[in-house]
Amino acid sequence: MPAIFKWLDHQIPKIAIAPSFAAALLFVYGFIAWTAYISLTKSRMFPRYDFEGLHQYERLFTNPRWMVALENLAVFGGLFILFCLLVGIVLAILLDQHIRAEGAIRTIILYPMALSFIVTGTAWKWILNPGLGIERVVQSWGFENFTFDWLVNPETAIYTVVIAGVWQSSGFVMALFLAGIRGFDQEIVKAAYMDGASLTRIYLSIILPSLRAVFLSAVVVLAHLAIKSFDLVIALTGGGPGYASDLPATFMYAMAFQRSELGNAAASAVIMLITVMAIIVPYLYSELRKKGHD
Repeated sequence: MPAIFKWLDHQIPKIAIAPSFAAALLFVYGFIAWTAYISLTKSRMFPRYDFEGLHQYERLFTNPRWMVALENLAVFGGLFILFCLLVGIVLAILLDQHIRAEGAIRTIILYPMALSFIVTGTAWKWILNPGLGIERVVQSWGFENFTFDWLVNPETAIYTVVIAGVWQSSGFVMALFLAGIRGFDQEIVKAAYMDGASLTRIYLSIILPSLRAVFLSAVVVLAHLAIKSFDLVIALTGGGPGYASDLPATFMYAMAFQRSELGNAAASAVIMLITVMAIIVPYLYSELRKKGHD
C-alpha cells in the first residue's frame, strides 16, 4: 500500500495537468495542423479534403488585396515598432530623473495598455473623424482651411492605425526600459559622471547599449502585435477605405467569413504563422543558447 500511495503521489501532478495538455494539443496544435492542410486544398465555403498542392498560395500571391495587406504590414510594423521604441525610451529616460508625481505619471502612461484594442480603435476613430474630431475642433477655432482627413484618405489611412497603436503600446516599452535602466549598476554611472561624461552621453553610450536584451524583447513583442493586429484595424478603419488599410489578419477574416474563401484564408493564416515563427524562433534559440552557456 505505501508503494501504491507513493506511485500515486508522483502521478497526481501528471493526471491534473493531462486535461489541459490534451485541450491545448487539440485546440491549438490540432487546429494549426488542420489549417495548414486546408490551405493545400480547394476549400471555399466549406472545407474540402482533396489535396491540391500549393494552388491556394499561388492564388494568394496573385491577389492584389493580399499584396496591399503585406505592404501595409511592412509600413505599419516598421513605424509601429520604431515609434514605440523611440517614445518608450524617451519616456523611460524622463521618468528615470525621479521627477515629482512619478507614480501618477507612470500610471497615466501605462493606462492605455489596460484598454482593449477595440476601445482604442473606437476612441481614435472619433478623434480622427473629420466631422467630429481634430479637424472639426481646429476649424471651430477659426482655421477654416485646416484639414486632417487621414482616416478617410486611402493613402494615409494606415498611418492612423500607427498613431493608435503607438499610443497604446509605447507605455509597455517604457515599462520595460525603465526597469532595465533602474537595474543598471549605478556605480558605473557615478564613475562616468566623475570622468566628466554628460547625462546624454551616459544614456546613449553606456546605459542603452547595455540593454540589448530589453531591445530584443521589446522588438519581438511589438512585431508579434503588429503581425496579428486585427481588432485595432477593424475598430478604427474597418480595413478601409475600400481595403486600403487591410492587414493580413483582416484579409484572413474577410476571406474566411465574408468571401467564402476558406482555403485562401487558411493560406494567409499559414503565412502569418510562418512570419511569427521567423521572429520568435531565433529569439528563443538565442535565449536558450545563452542559458546553456551560463
